[in-house]
Amino acid sequence: MKKTYTPKTEDIKRKWYIVDAKGQILGRLAAKVASVLRGKHKAIFTPHLDTGDGVIVINASQIKVTGRKLRQKVYRRYSGYPGGQREVKLEDMLAKKPATVIRLAVERMLPINPLGRDMIKKLRVFSDDKHDLTGVKPQVLEVKK
Repeated sequence: MKKTYTPKTEDIKRKWYIVDAKGQILGRLAAKVASVLRGKHKAIFTPHLDTGDGVIVINASQIKVTGRKLRQKVYRRYSGYPGGQREVKLEDMLAKKPATVIRLAVERMLPINPLGRDMIKKLRVFSDDKHDLTGVKPQVLEVKK
């Protein structure tokens, strides 16, 4: 009889990776980062456990998008009050808050439950090439263009 392997908390070894977003395509970068945050690159991946690693994204302001997304993609939020729906185009969001664009793209690829909320806490996004997480000794993570 075979038994299902479930990793224990002491079996999960967390690493930190750094990704340079300069010239990268937004969706492909977000998919790779979400996969690492979730832990799908590890042999001990378990869907109901957080086995993933931490990711640092630098140069978020220099991300690319394909097609007409820069002018057509819209981020919407709603306060719950009448007339409380707000819309911001991707072009404006990249100019004001480039880190938020990448964070939202990755967050929407993670599970929408408490597990996903724990996973997104391991993501750090910086709009330029300076970051304050040198103590974790991040390894470079390659993302195909």
